Amino acid sequence: MYRFFFKRIIDMTAALVLLVLLSPLLIFVSFLVAIKHGRPIVFKQRRVGRNQKIFWFYKFRSMSNAKDENGELLPDSVRLTKFGKFIRKTSIDELPQLWNILKGDMSFIGPRPKDVKECVFFNEEQCGRFRVRPGLSGLAQVNGRNAITFDKVAEFDNKYADKVTFWRDVKIAFKTFIVVFKRESIDSNVQNTGHLCFYYNDYLLQNGDISRDQYDALVACSKALRAGEIMREGIERIEHETAAATLQTN
Repeated sequence: MYRFFFKRIIDMTAALVLLVLLSPLLIFVSFLVAIKHGRPIVFKQRRVGRNQKIFWFYKFRSMSNAKDENGELLPDSVRLTKFGKFIRKTSIDELPQLWNILKGDMSFIGPRPKDVKECVFFNEEQCGRFRVRPGLSGLAQVNGRNAITFDKVAEFDNKYADKVTFWRDVKIAFKTFIVVFKRESIDSNVQNTGHLCFYYNDYLLQNGDISRDQYDALVACSKALRAGEIMREGIERIEHETAAATLQTN
């Protein structure tokens, strides 16, 4: 009953209350982001939610628009400002996701939503995370955050999706406050281990688990998926269109 009814009611109520109570902070942070990083104030990205539905995911921008002499954006590590690091470490950059929760795209507790370009590389077992709404924080985030492997994240995400209870959500929420307060596992930047500072698709390519052709094909597929479309159905549609185009060519 909690999983399919009360959890959503709690999410909507809490998100609405927090949006009202935190509105002065949201306005103040928006003002600072506009000054320090320019526009747009909010970063948005296509991510995959429950039942593989694609939605727009929101965060406060933590990077500037700094470009090189050719007009290309500088690397993320260069564009990440001191203010950006601060709002990341304190998780203030995540506050716009209260709107995602209110709309029903997300929950307070659940697997963190992944970018479409990562999700098209997931196997059937890893897709188990799509049985529930993605969350502001989840089981993986309170058990290592940026310092655990992709396989371990998938294990935690599936473990959560298997058993969603009120008391488990309360425990994860409590542990989240502790993790954020202590700033645990936020600055991990260990290379070549499949940590969360990588995209899963880049990790697979770097690790030799997929070929460059497979990588390019699936990344192209992710770009072709429309916002609001079901990822699984989108992939099937693109595969069908590609096959039809190949037949016509031949």
